Amino acid sequence: MSIPELNRNTSGPLHASVADFVRERVYSKQWGVGEALPSEHELAALLGVARGTVQKAIRTLVDEGLLVQQQGRGTFVTQPLMARPSSTRLLSFAESMDEQDLHYTTHVVEQRVEPSTKACATSLGIAVGSDHLFLARVRLLRNQPVMFIESHLNLDACPGLDDVDFTNEGVFAAVERTSGKRVGRCEMSYSARVAGRTRGHWLSCDEHAPVLNLDQLVRLEDDTPFEWGSVWLPANRCVILSDSTRM
Repeated sequence: MSIPELNRNTSGPLHASVADFVRERVYSKQWGVGEALPSEHELAALLGVARGTVQKAIRTLVDEGLLVQQQGRGTFVTQPLMARPSSTRLLSFAESMDEQDLHYTTHVVEQRVEPSTKACATSLGIAVGSDHLFLARVRLLRNQPVMFIESHLNLDACPGLDDVDFTNEGVFAAVERTSGKRVGRCEMSYSARVAGRTRGHWLSCDEHAPVLNLDQLVRLEDDTPFEWGSVWLPANRCVILSDSTRM
């Protein structure tokens, strides 16, 4: 396949135009997931630019998470580490990873009891200022962080939840054990964000890198809300899968 000429009709720096060129090849699937890019020398010759310009463009796309560089092998379109199946069956991320036989570890960043703000209290159906459990965790797969999870948890519905060791027990399992009820349903919304400094730190990505943000409110079988929070997924390591049938 021939590669079209680089668009130089922009006012920005040349390396940004090269990054746009490479990004378009990936987005249009001309260069597929896991595929090696032409070498920096080859790209420079193809596009008629200096190798240093190509290197700056590649660094930009590595920071975005679109590409990954492997020492001695070259530059590749990023292959996601984890796929999250989209289903009508409610599973926690831990349960989903267990079903896929993905061997992950959990690092608890924060676990503290604190007063509920108005927004938190409204979501969890508790009194403003009453205690709830704030829990922040990082899940790692192959020693790379694949999600950062922030949860506000209802201690009224789940007494003793603040004593759980969440490095070894998932939230859903702990909630069902402490509440004596089964997990019922979940309301979710997905949106695209940039990581920001704090979440970029825990996800080991640039603060301007794209991430998928999942906001969720999870309820027990009697419709009592027990978890209000967010899951942050780095775009270069996680994808959402869906398999639908048109009847």
